[in-house]
Amino acid sequence: MTVYHFIGIKGSGMSALAQVLHDMKYEVQGSDVDKKFFTQIPLEKKGIKILPFDKGNIQMGQTIIASPAYNEENEEISEAIQKSIDVHKYPLFLGQFIQKFTSVAVTGSHGKTSTTGLLSHVLGAAKPTSYLIGDGTGKGEENSEYFVFEACEYRRHFLNYKPDYAIMTNIDFDHPDYFSDVKDVFNAFQEMAMQVKKGIIACGDDEHLQSIHANVPIVFYGLEDHNDFQGTNIKATPEGTKFDVFVRDTFYGTFIIPGYGAHNVKNALAVIAICDYEGVSIEIISEQLRTFPGVKRRFSEKRIGEQVLIDDYAHHPTEISATIEATKQKYSDREVVAIFQPHTFTRTKTFLDDFAKSLSKADQVYLCDIFASARENVGTLTIQDLQKLIPNSKLIKEDEMDQLKQHCTGVLLFMGAGDIQKFQQAYENII
Repeated sequence: MTVYHFIGIKGSGMSALAQVLHDMKYEVQGSDVDKKFFTQIPLEKKGIKILPFDKGNIQMGQTIIASPAYNEENEEISEAIQKSIDVHKYPLFLGQFIQKFTSVAVTGSHGKTSTTGLLSHVLGAAKPTSYLIGDGTGKGEENSEYFVFEACEYRRHFLNYKPDYAIMTNIDFDHPDYFSDVKDVFNAFQEMAMQVKKGIIACGDDEHLQSIHANVPIVFYGLEDHNDFQGTNIKATPEGTKFDVFVRDTFYGTFIIPGYGAHNVKNALAVIAICDYEGVSIEIISEQLRTFPGVKRRFSEKRIGEQVLIDDYAHHPTEISATIEATKQKYSDREVVAIFQPHTFTRTKTFLDDFAKSLSKADQVYLCDIFASARENVGTLTIQDLQKLIPNSKLIKEDEMDQLKQHCTGVLLFMGAGDIQKFQQAYENII
């Protein structure tokens, strides 16, 4: 039997796929850089071998899966080519792999990871389901009927997939290092929609998704009354968010989710719609929505003394606004303090005013230096350019985190897609 060797196994999608194959009883190993990433923790727990990059890792008879981040300059990919061993890029391999199951691609500019996690939690309680989540989580069932996976639009990677179903959460301008504008993003999603084989579950509150065309039925969900699945009577409670669902103006049921904010209700509506479409009972849907534990780096909470520390992946103005809104709903009587690390100079420059507007919704803002991408030209932009636009903001470095102690009963919201976690860890070490 072949050995699946993952080049760049610590990548979030790569780590998740390696776990899926391992759970399905395939022999799996991989290689990567020496730096520690949170995505390697589940690999280590499952006993999946992680090796340093070395051309000696490449052997005849292996199935090589490579991260899109690496090319022929990587010594292992170069060695595989020398030995005439096929190198399968991750999106291409995944696109072929999902054809073995009833596949559900979860895509959108925001909310992919949370929705994929929620769908796998609900659907998995009713039917044998394997899943791959963008936070580095993957689980395989040997006799899986369904495969739920996060499909990323960046560099149009999701065009490698021809899923049975697609959930589309929204379309927004992001990844300005690749997409030229929101029309370019829309065109990518439109092309993806034409590849779906059975049906699309799309957020009808999103003006761009209202214009999507496909060769399969499109079911719309959202909070506005024109949607097929509509959420209404939304109330924040100590348990979470309670809301009613109407299906084409007929009452369907009342649900409670642990999360807060309109975006979490919409994610739940997407899951309700596809699970109803696939015959999952309302009892299972209701119970699983109520017990969803969340996914990594999406509103991950920790209480230390009187403070609440929240780790969140929000790195786009739309996501920051939604995360601050959810925090204020859950902790309406507390000060909300945002500690934000911009991710890439390109994104920061493109959305500079929008970042300022969304961050200003917090009571106090601390800004960390911009996390640069290896793919971009740094240019002349600095974190001070953002700080000037936010009246209630200060700059903060990793060795200055003791400033946060003054917010003694506050909610500290650490946001970013870079290494913002090291700032939170530095603060935790102090207190």
